[in-house]
Amino acid sequence: MFRLNQNGRSDKTGRGVHVRRNTQLQQQLALVDAPEDIRAYEYSVLVTDLEDDIVTIFQHYRDRADCENNFDELKNQWGWGGYSTHKIKSYQFMPRMIALISNWWNLFVRLVIPHKDHEAITSHPLLLSSIGRLTEHGRQKKMLITSTHGEITTLKSAYIRLVDFFDELKTTATHLNYNECWRLILAKAMEKFKVNLGSDNYVGLPAPS
Repeated sequence: MFRLNQNGRSDKTGRGVHVRRNTQLQQQLALVDAPEDIRAYEYSVLVTDLEDDIVTIFQHYRDRADCENNFDELKNQWGWGGYSTHKIKSYQFMPRMIALISNWWNLFVRLVIPHKDHEAITSHPLLLSSIGRLTEHGRQKKMLITSTHGEITTLKSAYIRLVDFFDELKTTATHLNYNECWRLILAKAMEKFKVNLGSDNYVGLPAPS
């Protein structure tokens, strides 16, 4: 048990967790052959104030990659870390806008391609490289979409799913209020995760100070 913070002092008591995991030693392009019975280990040293057992804490550490990937995508693919200014309101506004647009885009991608997660670096070229042409004949409008992307089969199935869903939604939207329409859209986008969207208690972000 020990105390730490940036200044070497803290009111909180933490603990260090040392983990050793047996790994397979890969001898690829090795200049010297290693003994066949050699053992290789991976070591991790974690500092925490959690009261969980060691196995649970180590699993928390390994699961962190899911969160880190989201922040990596926001910074490197959405430009979250590339804007700075001395004006605090603008500085708060831009990250919020980027996060909001990123969330909307991820929901749209999940709506059209629900079975697989796509980062912006792959979903942008896939879904934003198409050219649409609107034609009208006999009071009927038709959108013709052309794409040169290599994943044309995935793109075609995505558009078919999107059109079928909104055609179905249009038949029931007149009997639904605003929140109920959005609940159906979000449920369709999140259907792989079986998310329960039965509550109308939505929490918004506070306005920039």
